[in-house]
Amino acid sequence: MSKLFEQTSIKTLSLANRFVRSATWEGMADTDGSCSPKLIDLMVNLAKGGVGLIIAGHAYVSREGQAGPWQIGVHSEEMLPGLSRMADAVHSAGGKIVLQLAHAGCYALPQVTQMEAVGPSPGVHGKTPGCRELSREEIRVISDAFGKAALRAKTAGFDGVQIHAAHGYLLSEFLSPFFNSRTDEYGGSIEKRGRIVLEVLRSIRAEVGDNYPLLVKLNSEDFIDGGLSVEDMLSVAAMLAEAGIDAVEMSGGTIYASGEYSSIRTGNPAAPEQEVYYREAAARFKEKIDVPLMLVGGIRSLEVAEDLIDKGSADYISLCRPLIREPGLVERWRADDRRRAACLSENACFGPLLKGEGLYCVMDQH
Repeated sequence: MSKLFEQTSIKTLSLANRFVRSATWEGMADTDGSCSPKLIDLMVNLAKGGVGLIIAGHAYVSREGQAGPWQIGVHSEEMLPGLSRMADAVHSAGGKIVLQLAHAGCYALPQVTQMEAVGPSPGVHGKTPGCRELSREEIRVISDAFGKAALRAKTAGFDGVQIHAAHGYLLSEFLSPFFNSRTDEYGGSIEKRGRIVLEVLRSIRAEVGDNYPLLVKLNSEDFIDGGLSVEDMLSVAAMLAEAGIDAVEMSGGTIYASGEYSSIRTGNPAAPEQEVYYREAAARFKEKIDVPLMLVGGIRSLEVAEDLIDKGSADYISLCRPLIREPGLVERWRADDRRRAACLSENACFGPLLKGEGLYCVMDQH
């Protein structure tokens, strides 16, 4: 049997296979951030489609950190009934689900939040949205918000949480010298830039305990001049491993770096050797960091996924856009239909999102 379909565990979380649904903006929540039946149905279909672990989100932990309309929230107790329905529905379908906790930082939308966007530093003039620099006290408040959000996820029945520290959102902005020009204890060296992520981890642990699965999503690198490097990522990963993180999901790129090295690249990897955007960074991670690695980005074929696991380049295979087009992709592969994922990576699925119609593959509508 392929190692991809082995049963594994991450702390107390037992998983039926090594496939992970990577979190995204589903655009299906109600306007107040609560779970809609449509959003719950999406997660149930992923569970029925054979995904070993679903990561739902990104869910904003505080109101000023909302990235866009129809985004799921975990910022208040009012979200608990819908979140509980989501977790219960996925479990009833035989799945496991983790909630991704996020804060958009300078990429929050004031026209949606009616609040000022905030970040580690004022935005990079002419390049990123302007925002207000956070004070030390405000950083503490946001760290606490992550902890409270994690407790809500646990209370709602989620099997774990994931800290979103990638793609140029708030925690990623702190990690990146491109966004972070602070001169206090939160800026400068990678140890200082990584301080807030460790504080968020400790805040979450204080709320949910040591046995609750806690994951993090990190950039392999930012792919922008003056941004986070692979060496920086390895340093942060080592700090998080020492602090007790249970798994790392590796991605790359930012909202700022549109185009070839965006966090959402276009272009369908036509051949196996073109798949896996962050292969080299993953190999370096596995050499140095003794924490399970989930790898996302450009993986489109079962053979490539098997090779990554067999060679020890990753422990789990994360997929996002392929599962938008084919929620049942993992079950198809398990049944030995080895055709590559049908996703064309043209990002047309963002069209319906921006219209408020929610996330779906428009290619399947033709």
